[in-house]
Amino acid sequence: MREGSLEAPTRHDIDWTDPDFINTEKIDEEMRRVFDICHGCRRCFNLCDSFPRLFDLVDASPTSELDGVDSKAFKGVVDACTLCDMCFLTKCPYVPPHEFNIDFPHLMLRYRAADFEKGKTSVVSKELAKTDRNGKIASLTAPIANWATKTDNAITRPLLEKTLKIHKDAAIPRFNSQTLLKQTEKNPLTINKNAPAYGQKAVIYATCFGNYNNPSLGLAARAILAHNGVETAVVYPGCCGMPSLEQGDLEKVSSNAGHVAAELKPWIDKGYTVIALIPSCTLMLKQEWPLINPDNETVKALSIATKDISEYIVFLSKTFGLAPGLDPLGENITLHLACHARAQNIGQKAAEMLRLIPGTKVDVIERCSGHGGTWGMMVDNFETAIKVGKPAAKQAIKNNNRLILSECPLAAEHLMQGIARESSEGLSFTSLHPIEILAKAYGFEI
Repeated sequence: MREGSLEAPTRHDIDWTDPDFINTEKIDEEMRRVFDICHGCRRCFNLCDSFPRLFDLVDASPTSELDGVDSKAFKGVVDACTLCDMCFLTKCPYVPPHEFNIDFPHLMLRYRAADFEKGKTSVVSKELAKTDRNGKIASLTAPIANWATKTDNAITRPLLEKTLKIHKDAAIPRFNSQTLLKQTEKNPLTINKNAPAYGQKAVIYATCFGNYNNPSLGLAARAILAHNGVETAVVYPGCCGMPSLEQGDLEKVSSNAGHVAAELKPWIDKGYTVIALIPSCTLMLKQEWPLINPDNETVKALSIATKDISEYIVFLSKTFGLAPGLDPLGENITLHLACHARAQNIGQKAAEMLRLIPGTKVDVIERCSGHGGTWGMMVDNFETAIKVGKPAAKQAIKNNNRLILSECPLAAEHLMQGIARESSEGLSFTSLHPIEILAKAYGFEI
């Protein structure tokens, strides 16, 4: 037997249409196999709350082994998994091709898929996962929605906590009445024909967050790319399905994948690179969709054609060189590397991109913020999410850079809440997306 982690990890297709995939007995058998290996290793004890919960169950059992743990207790371990993929990619020595064949996140996904199929997923969770519907409604009523979801609203936040189980102190993303698609239609850009990368073409997949919550991400990307000679279009056929994946609704994810891939295929056929604005969405297009739809050639083509926005800027820089105009910020940056950016296995592209700004020192934090999508907002999870993100928050405070950036807006907001709890009075921090800072360095007003 070879020691693990000597070869690049590989992932198996997710055979979610096989009846055995949601067979309760087979899932329990696989969980006991995997959990027993995890118990004997314990290398992941400090990644998230799933592993401490698992190890506490084992240690508290009559036998101090997994055979003394009731299978009903496994749900707590599953519920704590945020599908960040860090155990699979950075810690576990037993991932395939090792013969132990451990894929902890996808095993948690399998358990959730079985629960979803059996109607055990809560109605609230299902409704929160409908990001397109929620985004459309909230954008139409943005001033009211933003007022109602402010953490200092003593009228509505306790009500949201009681009805939707969203913790009253958890930050909720704001909505914008002018979506990215609307603003793109109103503001055509002139392409810089003198830029080294002139002739390149990219289609920006807006993502639900970029379209409904923070259009400035897409506007900043468009401005930067136009200045660098890249012809762009902005499209949004629908959500990537990450919220549905978190619920185990794999049929919905598969449907979204097929629809979005079909909509983007004509752009790919015309030579456009597909750029996603949020790492979680990029990860879905690149990695999760092909595993869920392994026989869909259009999904495979999209996976190959997709790049993260930071990854694409670095590609332009290394391949052609960037257009001039980047000015020093006059301050240093703390960059939180989002888990789903790391899970793409492309390196620290956001840090590479930010270091293109003259005279900029970038302090990188490679620790989870603790948020995990909607997981960290919920009553049962918020305090745990803050605890998981505490090391990252403390590191940001220690760096003492005013600018604290993350490619994941939800992670950034949550990290700022953790910092507020840990920091002493007088410290002031600002949170933005790296692409917004690059636009600022170019002098663009977004």
